Amino acid sequence: MLEGASLEVGKGQFVSLVGPSGSGKSSLLRVIMRLQQPLAGKVEAEFPQSEIGILFQDDALLPWRTARDNVALGLGFRGMERVQALRTADEWLARFGLEGFGDRYPRHLSGGQRKRVAIAQAMALKPKLLLMDEPFASLDAIVRARISQEVVEMVEREKIGVLLVTHDLEEAIALSDAVYLLSQGPRARITQRYNVPIPRPRDLVRARTHQAFAPLLEKLWADLSREVDMSPGAERAEKARAA
Repeated sequence: MLEGASLEVGKGQFVSLVGPSGSGKSSLLRVIMRLQQPLAGKVEAEFPQSEIGILFQDDALLPWRTARDNVALGLGFRGMERVQALRTADEWLARFGLEGFGDRYPRHLSGGQRKRVAIAQAMALKPKLLLMDEPFASLDAIVRARISQEVVEMVEREKIGVLLVTHDLEEAIALSDAVYLLSQGPRARITQRYNVPIPRPRDLVRARTHQAFAPLLEKLWADLSREVDMSPGAERAEKARAA
């Protein structure tokens, strides 16, 4: 359970959540998206739900729909005429390097291509806030790096706010303007906020060579390790070793 979380995500900003497993990172995204009700209290957000998009770790594509139809799905739900929705879907597929792939079904696409379709599906709705729950975790390193860079450039260009959940500390720093660290559950809370002084527009490869990157990574790793060491499970294991 996560208590008293207060986050700021500005236009064109990336904000990441990191913390031990079970600290409530993914739950917070689901609560913001109204996919889960908080056990107590309430969620206050500046954006209505219609202006919030979400990307999960697994691609939520309908296997019986083509890439074009998957991207157009949300547009149709919002009342856009089908011809215009399909045209808009093709435009977004082209932005992510998938021009000519609109008639393919998810089973005929690679993992990276399916991820691009999922991103195009979310971006076509022009969200003001995009929630991302480890969306790149299933991709290999090269595809992950390429798609991450594409998303960063799109976010910077479209001025979209992003709230990212990740277990990859390097990814969090390279992508983000700010990183929030959560404590161990079951009553987790935000313990630290780290500003990332790497300028934008940002090249994710060069970001890792910035003078601020290594010290911030070391600090974040040390603080996260301390939170994990303070967890009840770690305490029980330590007592068992001592016995």
